Amino acid sequence: MVILDYGSGNLRSAERAVARAGAEVEVTADPHAALEADGLVVPGVGAFSACMAGLLDVKGQRIIGKRLAGDRPVLGICVGMQILFGRGVEHGEETEGTGEWPGTVERLHADVLPHMGWNTVRAPADSQLFAGLDPDERFYFVHSYAAREWELESGLAGRQPKVTWANHGEDFVAAVENGPLWATQFHPEKSGDAGAKLLRNWLATL
Repeated sequence: MVILDYGSGNLRSAERAVARAGAEVEVTADPHAALEADGLVVPGVGAFSACMAGLLDVKGQRIIGKRLAGDRPVLGICVGMQILFGRGVEHGEETEGTGEWPGTVERLHADVLPHMGWNTVRAPADSQLFAGLDPDERFYFVHSYAAREWELESGLAGRQPKVTWANHGEDFVAAVENGPLWATQFHPEKSGDAGAKLLRNWLATL
């Protein structure tokens, strides 16, 4: 299991959480290790543009693309999820994302930002990511931007995407299961027992 080190993200907290969930973890930017690992975690915090710049520096977009082409699992977390979309718009600045999913990450329409703290989500009944978790379970969010719409109709490897939603001022995409590419807008590594169960669910698919 590799956590991609591209200069952004809570690398150590993600490393500890994935290790506690039962995986052997390596934090690295080495492309060979990232390509060959059973699973790849792409964390991310801060600005969309800064995360994309860091990802491009280590050719992370190629690593993600090659893994997905080979049906190899990838898990994006927080801004590591956002950069999977086509573009991000922050403070009037538009940045191209990896384009794995169409759509735009933009500022939430909410009275209070950032959206910081615990919130429930609405997962599909057949979700593997949220399997065994109570519908009232809460997860930890820290963000002001999100994908406010889901535009992809048919998913990777012919599998229909499973989209989980949350609400803060308006609905936004909280998690996606799309073939080998899964992602969460919230931080499972900061979400206590619920986050640990979610990570175990992902690891069980590897």
